[in-house]
Amino acid sequence: MRQTMFRADLFQGQRILITGGGTGLGYAMARQLAALGATVHLCGRRLAVLEQAAQALRGEAGGQVHVHPVDIRDAGAVDAMVARIWDQHGGLDALVNNAAGNFISPTEKLSERGFNAIADTVFRGTFYMTQAVGKRWIGSGASGAVVSIVVTWVWTGSPFVVPSAMSKAGIDAMTKSLAVEWGRHGIRLNAIAPGVIPTEGASARLRPNDSGTDALVKQNPMRRLGQGQDIGELAAFLLAPGNDWINGQTIALDGGDYLANGAYFKQYFDWSDDDWAAARAAIEARTAADKAQRSAGQA
Repeated sequence: MRQTMFRADLFQGQRILITGGGTGLGYAMARQLAALGATVHLCGRRLAVLEQAAQALRGEAGGQVHVHPVDIRDAGAVDAMVARIWDQHGGLDALVNNAAGNFISPTEKLSERGFNAIADTVFRGTFYMTQAVGKRWIGSGASGAVVSIVVTWVWTGSPFVVPSAMSKAGIDAMTKSLAVEWGRHGIRLNAIAPGVIPTEGASARLRPNDSGTDALVKQNPMRRLGQGQDIGELAAFLLAPGNDWINGQTIALDGGDYLANGAYFKQYFDWSDDDWAAARAAIEARTAADKAQRSAGQA
């Protein structure tokens, strides 16, 4: 980890819940916040993954880390989990909506199940989490902060990922709407729209046939891709205690990529039917592996 711009105890006494916190961008943000003194709560569907992440964070940062297996697509399960956090841990000071799902597909070939697999997690699940936490802040008179992870496609749109683009645009609208509605309660909502920050899960479903990142690096104005600490630093800034004037903003974190290049995934216009078949097989294999891991963790 590079040297951080923040003091080491910035989040001392702060309790932060991160959805999808066991892997990828969620883990990167958890790592940054834990290193700055936060008590971190990780939730996700795979208990074994959450426990492994928690163990790593405790060993590295020495802080308190709690895990909560939950499917955020289930509104009742979300509310029950948040209620337990309030009952057992005294509540939360901040929420990071990071859990997501995505895969590439020609839109005309999407099934209802495929569409809902994304929308139920990204669109509905993010709302369930935000409402469950927000209503408890309002009910108790506590202030709070929410950061949601969206995409630069909320401004550009993007081919071949329409369910995600639609759902993330909804989160962007939620962020702006609740920033106005809940600001009077001392609750701030902001969003981060990251560019390409390579993670295993996203790469497997969004760039399944790509063997390298040279073209992505070359097209970026900063001539590099994102790193976990990039999003960790921005999340820490937006959630920092005392930072109570930034509200309702969606901030691009992509080195200027979307300004230079617009929508993602335009390269797939050149794909053949065989290319799409190979991509679909790779995505299905990764999804099956993830399901097997969830089942093993619940056994």
